[in-house]
Amino acid sequence: MGGFTVDRRRFLTAFAAGSAGTLVLARPALVLAQAAPAPAAAPPPVFTLPPLGYGFDALEPNIDTATMRIHYSAHHQAYVNNANALVGQWAGLRTTPIETMLADLSAVPENVRTGVRNNVGGHWNHSFFWDLMVPGGAQQPSAELKSAIDASLGSVADMVTKVNAAGAGRFGSGWAWLVVGKDKKLAIISTANQDTPLELGARPVLGVDVWEHAYYLKYQNRRPEYLAAWWKTVNWDKANANFKKAVG
Repeated sequence: MGGFTVDRRRFLTAFAAGSAGTLVLARPALVLAQAAPAPAAAPPPVFTLPPLGYGFDALEPNIDTATMRIHYSAHHQAYVNNANALVGQWAGLRTTPIETMLADLSAVPENVRTGVRNNVGGHWNHSFFWDLMVPGGAQQPSAELKSAIDASLGSVADMVTKVNAAGAGRFGSGWAWLVVGKDKKLAIISTANQDTPLELGARPVLGVDVWEHAYYLKYQNRRPEYLAAWWKTVNWDKANANFKKAVG
C-alpha cells in the first residue's frame, strides 16, 4: 500500500509538472455590445391636416355629421397624404409658400404640376373652407364688407343668389367663390376640381365646395338645396377678415 501511495504521488507530481506548460484555462469571450446608431429622425411632414375647430356634428342639421367626418378625415386627409408624397419629387414644396406656389403653377416642375394643382390645391381649398363655417357665428357681413357687396353685386341677397348659381352651374366637381379681383372689386367665380382662385390672381372672401362628397350623403343630387343650407353655417367674422386681407 505504501509503495502504491509513493508512486501515485510521483505520478501526480510528474503529471502536474508536465502539464504546467500546456494547461490552458478557457475564458469566456469578452464581447463588447455596440449600440446600433439611432435612426435619423424623419423630417416632419410639409403638409398637415389643420384642426377643424369644432365637432363633426356642430353644423347639424345643415351639414350632417357623417359628411363632415368623411369629408375632413378621409377626403382632406387624402389630399394631405398625396401632397406629402410629392415632396420627394420636388424639394421646392418644402420652401415655397403654399399661396405663392398655387398663384404661379407655371413655376412648378411639369412632372409634379398636376399633382400640386390637385392635391396642394385641394389641401388649401379645404383648409380655407373649414374656417368659413362655424356654429352660431355672426349672421351678416360687417358694414365694410356689406358696402363692398352692395357696390359690386347689388346686395347681400343678390350675392348669395349669384354664388349659388355659380355653384349649381359648375359642371362636375369644383367650387364657387366670392373673391376680390385684381381691380380690388368683388366678383363671383367658379373653379373646377381643386383649382384655386389664386391662380387667377383673385383673393377669396368666401368659397363653397360643390364636390359631391361635400353634400351627397344628405342631399343626394339636390345641390341647390345644399347650397341654400350652407349659408346658415357661414362664419362671417372669418369672411370679414378675408376681405380685409384681400383689399389690404
